[in-house]
Amino acid sequence: MTRHPTAYDRVATGDQDTPLVPPVAGSQLSLSVLRIESDPRLVGDDSADTLLFVYAGSGSVELDGNSTSLASGSAVFVPAGGGAMVRTDGSPLVTLHALVGPEGDIHAPLGATAHTAAVDRSASHSATGSRSFQVLFGPENGCTRATLFVGYVPPGRAPWHFHQYDEIVWIWNGTARYHLGQGVSELRSGDAVRVHPREVHVIENLGGGDLALLGLFTPAGSPSAAYLAPVPVPVPA
Repeated sequence: MTRHPTAYDRVATGDQDTPLVPPVAGSQLSLSVLRIESDPRLVGDDSADTLLFVYAGSGSVELDGNSTSLASGSAVFVPAGGGAMVRTDGSPLVTLHALVGPEGDIHAPLGATAHTAAVDRSASHSATGSRSFQVLFGPENGCTRATLFVGYVPPGRAPWHFHQYDEIVWIWNGTARYHLGQGVSELRSGDAVRVHPREVHVIENLGGGDLALLGLFTPAGSPSAAYLAPVPVPVPA
């Protein structure tokens, strides 16, 4: 099985902020794993939007004078130029730490800006087949450069397809195969892939229940926007 170079293995959790999907030329997206064990951490960037997604532990975030509790499934949005203080409740707080650079297209805002969101407070929407998704941040709540969502993929695989947007996908819970014309990569919880615009691909759920994944893409829009494509011709190893 040929592993594609855009697939990234989970990282050790002992480091404080460890790159997972590093920056690349032509993309405004990058992803790291931020682990907070004791001292509070100031999160934010002068030019890039910052998004956090909590997947282990609990704590709180202070932003614009307001403090909000964080638990697994919580998310935080810090616009460029802002800052948020993140604290743990005692046990390690482990988050995905995403940056969205300033050179991407800006979607027209469709609602007031929110700085926190959570899976258990987000509405579910249908995608192709029996797939579904929950948007945590997007133009509807003031995140105009990117959309952050949780998607649920039933067992099996969808047809070959592509998106117009640039995307990073992180496996929250389950096992999968990431199919490209250049090869296939095995994925499990904590792994991530970078999906380039118009790159024909399939994420296959190998488990018996839904595969849960986190998606981040730019320009912002709907996670259901996909285009069917013919089967790509494999590239010899």
